[in-house]
Amino acid sequence: MNRLDILFREMISFDFGSAERIQHFTKVHSFARIIGLEEELNTNTQEILEAAAYVHDIGIKIAEEKYGTSNGQLQERLGPDEARKLLTKVGYEEEAIERITFLVGHHHTYSHIDGIDYQILVEADFLVNLYERGSGAKEIASVRKKLFKTKSGLTLLDSMFAL
Repeated sequence: MNRLDILFREMISFDFGSAERIQHFTKVHSFARIIGLEEELNTNTQEILEAAAYVHDIGIKIAEEKYGTSNGQLQERLGPDEARKLLTKVGYEEEAIERITFLVGHHHTYSHIDGIDYQILVEADFLVNLYERGSGAKEIASVRKKLFKTKSGLTLLDSMFAL
């Protein structure tokens, strides 16, 4: 197995018993992967994106255990340290860990998106969240206008929600 496959299995173990969270990060990864490939990311950026997609919500479990809630701010604050532990265990280098933990710590921050990996992670997360929340046409159109930038992400969003 490669590192991404090992990371996937580690995240399933981390979120043991939470089918909802496991399903969520699996779907986000799937969308992030296909968008990254279609946008022709280089190999390193693609792997960072995919790893970040697997661990992006790692802070939810910790936030729920500590505070009984898991809002976006808590996820961004608590997620990077937990992600670092898992990424180190799986064998990621420090430079990759720094970028992945940055993405984990900012994936609910939509001002100043700096990099194609960040952009795609946000788009992939929204593709899943809009569906999982049962968002209406007005919210979907607003998110499309404000946050989606990649051709691949826009195509997926338009296809999923018949825009």
